[in-house]
Amino acid sequence: MSPRAVVVGPPGSGKSTVGRLLAERLGVGFRDTDDDIVKRAGKSISEIFTDDGEPAFRALEEETVAVALAEHAGVLAVGGGAVLSERTRGRLAGHTVVFLNVGMAEGVRRTGVSSARPLLAGVNPRATYKALLDARLPIYREVATVEIGTDELIPADVAAAIEERLREAGGVEAAQHERGA
Repeated sequence: MSPRAVVVGPPGSGKSTVGRLLAERLGVGFRDTDDDIVKRAGKSISEIFTDDGEPAFRALEEETVAVALAEHAGVLAVGGGAVLSERTRGRLAGHTVVFLNVGMAEGVRRTGVSSARPLLAGVNPRATYKALLDARLPIYREVATVEIGTDELIPADVAAAIEERLREAGGVEAAQHERGA
């Protein structure tokens, strides 16, 4: 079993929203590894960061992504930092990985100063977001098989653009055939 598409990108790129819409368009299930982590840990991601620290969160995230990649055949959204793990990047190889690219200004606008995003909390969220993008952009591009800019698009248009790219690559017909469409 293998996901139809794995959605990656920084905070505010729309991974969960677009992932759900894409799954609907393809007629497959949707799964978000951040939801899996919260369920498994029994506490929010912010609480995991506060109580256990980022290394513990990243270890849990790595395990959760590995399980989801093995179990889920629909659209899978992974947390923005999941690609930081070399093991996770290796596991993503061979999958259709969709990178939702968002610019700094739009990403900051979308995320705001949210306590649900522990890596963006602090004195200067804009500088923190810029540093995060600078560090992660090459990694997102390394794992991606498809890249979609999201700044000027609403989520439904992003999902439609991904579906079109998957169709061009032959991935949509395979998904429709598997579900009997």
